[in-house]
Amino acid sequence: MTQVSDHGGGVRSVAVPIPDNPLGHTLVYVVDTDRGPVLIDTGWDDPASWDTLTEGLAVCGTAADEIHGVVITHHHPDHHGLSQRVREASGAWIAMHAADIAVVRRTREARPERWFGYMTAKLTAAGALEEHVAPLRSPRARSLPGLSPALPDREIVPGELLGLPGRRLRAIWTPGHTPGHVCLHLEEEHPARLPGHGRLFSGDHLLPDITPHIGLYEDPDDATVTDPLGDYLDSLERVGRLAPAEVLPAHQHAFTDAPARVRELLTHHEQRLTGLLALLAEPLTPWQLAERMEWNRPWSDIPHGSRNIAVSEAEAHLRRLVKLGRAEALPGTDPVTYVAV
Repeated sequence: MTQVSDHGGGVRSVAVPIPDNPLGHTLVYVVDTDRGPVLIDTGWDDPASWDTLTEGLAVCGTAADEIHGVVITHHHPDHHGLSQRVREASGAWIAMHAADIAVVRRTREARPERWFGYMTAKLTAAGALEEHVAPLRSPRARSLPGLSPALPDREIVPGELLGLPGRRLRAIWTPGHTPGHVCLHLEEEHPARLPGHGRLFSGDHLLPDITPHIGLYEDPDDATVTDPLGDYLDSLERVGRLAPAEVLPAHQHAFTDAPARVRELLTHHEQRLTGLLALLAEPLTPWQLAERMEWNRPWSDIPHGSRNIAVSEAEAHLRRLVKLGRAEALPGTDPVTYVAV
């Protein structure tokens, strides 16, 4: 059964399934405007997901060909995947932050072989085992989801109101989960008059029970050393100060008391960084650190693709520790190893 929830005040959500993913679904929000409905995110590009979205739109009293616009919180395929199908059905505009538009453009323009070559080099530099890297060098046909995402035609400018006639929806730049992740603050009184400041469409930035992945999304041609975990923690504090009456996330369920959830996440990351410093009492590569970190299952049970994500998260935490002066890379090591200071 298609799950549709009415959040009041002209806002509904459709639970669009993500194939073979423990998250289960993405909550696609349908926001009424004076020019027609606007979607916040669209869900994964899959026939069953499209069918669920269109069924959900019908329950909301509209259809794909009536969508006025699409606002994307970030470029991941479970959020941006169906944007092109919505645009083909309706002619809707698609808006995204410039930093994630750049990721989409690189993804569209680069051949898959370029991505696999980049991943091979990154994992090798991180100390990955040859048995892990070898499949990335294989000449067999290889494909990845989301390699031809829709190119947005509008740029979300942080701090500005989006062009939603009759609504006050302001973009809040919250980098970390991706470089261009945005939360969207609906600056209108809560329909149930809950205390706080409007409602926040939080994407993956702030979820009720899940800690979002913080990894690396870098341009292979740009040598800038980023600090995505530092960006995420700063973004969390901004959202906490906003104190919305209710948070409408892209996964799980709506919730209140955003400042309390922000404090939980800040504490979680501080504890994790402290735990990593204990591991770094001995020199470790990012791969070795990832092997020793606590995940939702033993390292031996983590599949190949998820290990790549885990190593990326380990590197993000290492960069934060280095920037804070709490760890350092040992000169002359190859692959590079890190140790607590």
